[in-house]
Amino acid sequence: MVNLSIISKIIGSLLFVEAFFMVWCIGVAFFYGESDLMAFTMSALLTFGCGFLFLFFGRNSGNSLSRRDAYLVVTAVWVIFSFFGMFPYLIHGSITNLTDAYFETISGFTTTGSSILDNVEVLPHGLLFWRSLTQWIGGLGIVFFTIAVLPSFVGGSMKVFAAEATGPVKAKMHPRLTTSAKWIWSIYLVLTIGCGLAFWASGMDWFDATNYSMTTTATGGFSTHNDPSAYFQSPIIEYVAILFQFLAGINFTLLYMTIFKGRLSALLGNSEFKFYIAVVILSTVWIMYLLVSRLDYPYEHALRSSLFQVVSFMTTTGLFNDDAAQWPHITWVLLAVLMFCGACAGSTTGGFKCVRSVMLLKVLRNEFRHILHPNAVLPVKLGDQSVPQSRLVSLLAFFTVTILMVLITGTIMIVSGVDVVNSMVISLSCVSNVGPSLTNDIGPSMSWSQLPGMVKWACSLLMLMGRLEIMTVLVLFTRSYWKDN
Repeated sequence: MVNLSIISKIIGSLLFVEAFFMVWCIGVAFFYGESDLMAFTMSALLTFGCGFLFLFFGRNSGNSLSRRDAYLVVTAVWVIFSFFGMFPYLIHGSITNLTDAYFETISGFTTTGSSILDNVEVLPHGLLFWRSLTQWIGGLGIVFFTIAVLPSFVGGSMKVFAAEATGPVKAKMHPRLTTSAKWIWSIYLVLTIGCGLAFWASGMDWFDATNYSMTTTATGGFSTHNDPSAYFQSPIIEYVAILFQFLAGINFTLLYMTIFKGRLSALLGNSEFKFYIAVVILSTVWIMYLLVSRLDYPYEHALRSSLFQVVSFMTTTGLFNDDAAQWPHITWVLLAVLMFCGACAGSTTGGFKCVRSVMLLKVLRNEFRHILHPNAVLPVKLGDQSVPQSRLVSLLAFFTVTILMVLITGTIMIVSGVDVVNSMVISLSCVSNVGPSLTNDIGPSMSWSQLPGMVKWACSLLMLMGRLEIMTVLVLFTRSYWKDN
C-alpha cells in the first residue's frame, strides 16, 4: 500500500522550501515598496502553516520510501507546489480566477512559459520576480533541488530522483546522489549568475537581468515585458541569450565532466551532444536561407534570428526575437519538430530529448538492415554501451503515449471550440513545455487567456505530464499501482 505518512512528511518539508522562496519575494516587494508585500507575507505564512500541518500528519513515519511512494510524492509535490504558488496572484488580485492562477503557476514550475496575463508590465516587481523564480526552481526539479540542499528532507532519494529526472538514462557523476545533486545545482547556479552578469553588461538593468537569467537558464521563457521580442532588439543581448539557452540544453553531467574534470572528450564524443549541435546547425542554416531568399533579410539578421529561434525552440525556452508567425510556413513545421525533439536529457529542457531521437533513429536503421539480413544481431549503442531491449521497449511506449496525449488534448480543444491547427500546436507546445505556439491566434505576442477554462485545466495537466515525462503521472491512474501487493 501507499505510505501516506511519509508522503505527508516530505510534502510538509518541501512546503517549507516554497515558503522560504516566498520570503525572497517579500524582500523584493519591501525593497520596491509595492502593493504585493502583504500578498507574499500572507502566502508565506499560509504555506508555512500548511507545511507544519503536513508534518504533523507524517510525524510518526519512517524514512523509507518505496518506488510506489516515490511516483506519488513527486506528482503530488508538483501539484501542491503549484497550488500554494498561485496564492500571491490571488491575494494580490492581479489574477482573480483560480483556473488562471493555477495555469500561470504550473506553467512557471514546469518551465512551460505559457501565460494568461495580457499585461505583465502592470505587475509589481515582487510578482514578476516570483514568476521567474518558479521557473528557476522547476528547471532542474523541485524535489531534486531539495535533495541537493536538504537531503535529510527526502527519504529514498534515489527512487525520487528516478521518478523526477528526465531522459531514459539517469547518469550519475558520483556514487552519492546528494553529492551529484549539489554539483549539478552548482553548475546551474554558476550558469544563472554568469547569464545575469552577461545580460547586465549588455545593457539590461539589474532587475531584468536577474529575471531573464533565471528564465533563460531554466529554459522557461517568462518575461518581465509584454513584448520580449522588442526587448531583445540588441544583437549582443540576443547572442547572450542564445549562448546560455544552448548551454542549458546540454546534459549537466557532461557539463560537469567538461568544466570540473577537464574531460572535453566526454562532451565532444557524446552521441547525444553531437546530434544536438548538428540539428541546431542544420536547422539554422536552412531557416537562414529561407529568410534571406524569401524575405530579403540581411545576412547577419537572418543568422541571428534563425539561430535564436532554433535554439529557443529546441531548448523549449520559447523566447522570440522576431515575429516567426510572419516567416514562411515551412519554418513553422521545422520549429514544431524542434520543440517536440527538445535538447539533451539531464538538462533543464523539455521535449522528447535528443538521446531518445538518437535511439529511435538507430532502431529504424536496424530495422532496414534486418530486411536485408534477417538473422543479423544488431544492437543499439550509445557510445560504447549497448542499450538493453527493455529500454527500447520503454522508448517506443513513451513515444506512443506522447503522441496519444497530444491527440487527446487536441481533441478536447477542438470540442471546446478551438480551431484544429491551434489545438494541435498548443498540445504539442504544452507536452514539450515550450509555451508559445506558432500560429497567428496564439502567437509570440499574445497570451493564452482566451482559451476556455476546461482547456486550461487540460493544458495544466499536460504541462505537468510533459515535465515529469508522462509515465510518472500516468502510472498513478493504473489499477495495478493501487493493488496491495
